[in-house]
Amino acid sequence: MYYQYNLKCKCLNLVYKFSIILFSLEGKVALVTGASYGIGFAIASAFAKAGAKIAFNDLSPEKNKMGVEAYKKLGIDAKGYVCDVTKEEQVKEMIDDIIKTYGHLDILVNNAGIIKRIPMTDMSDSDFRQVIDVDLVAPFIVSKAVIPHMIKLGHGKIINICSMMSELGRETVSAYAAAKGGLKMLTRNICSEYGEYNIQCNGIGPGYIATPQTAPLREKQADGSMHPFDSFIRAKTPANRWGNPEDLAGPAVFLASDASNFVNGHILYVDGGILAYIGKQPK
Repeated sequence: MYYQYNLKCKCLNLVYKFSIILFSLEGKVALVTGASYGIGFAIASAFAKAGAKIAFNDLSPEKNKMGVEAYKKLGIDAKGYVCDVTKEEQVKEMIDDIIKTYGHLDILVNNAGIIKRIPMTDMSDSDFRQVIDVDLVAPFIVSKAVIPHMIKLGHGKIINICSMMSELGRETVSAYAAAKGGLKMLTRNICSEYGEYNIQCNGIGPGYIATPQTAPLREKQADGSMHPFDSFIRAKTPANRWGNPEDLAGPAVFLASDASNFVNGHILYVDGGILAYIGKQPK
């Protein structure tokens, strides 16, 4: 930025010069929860390519080890933690160790999540609470743990992985929709409460993404036809395809970088246009 004298108004105008360096994460440290594979892994890998150091967690020691090895194959030296993000003490220990190891923590991605597809009237309260705990309470716990450090640091980026179910309902996902709707509002509230400390909290709402969890929904039927749900998603998506985890990399890097310093409380839907589309007209 620099000031330029304006002869017409006889005043100084602030001139902003764009630089691609704004998108760099060089020197930054990022924690991506639940990032041993899938969406979290793709986001963390993109952060590393943009220059950040990576920490991640998984509930399972086996998946945590698998994640460390997967990052190594990409030339990424990621530090993995076995941590239950619904447990406040475990989260505090993890955050403290990350700061001790790297000196600071600049970026948090609340990615860890679960879904239980059970009709609401058949769902037990314990199943409902488990989904809420992982998908909503955990982001609260981890964000609460990092915000004081980000305030001292003078900056911070929090990205919550929301969902189209932050906006829509669907059969069998009452707990997931409730949690992701709550996460959207938690995102906006963190923005409202801590924006003055130069902390930006935004969300990414993925569309239907091709991951190991959704693989059964994309398998061809015995007669060679598409799975009914696969056909349904393609018909509802203007892009006429499922998203890939890599489709989330660019938006995540943007929201983690200085390029998004005046973007706050926003949910960026990366869904191929599904939320903007009423669906194909029947033939």
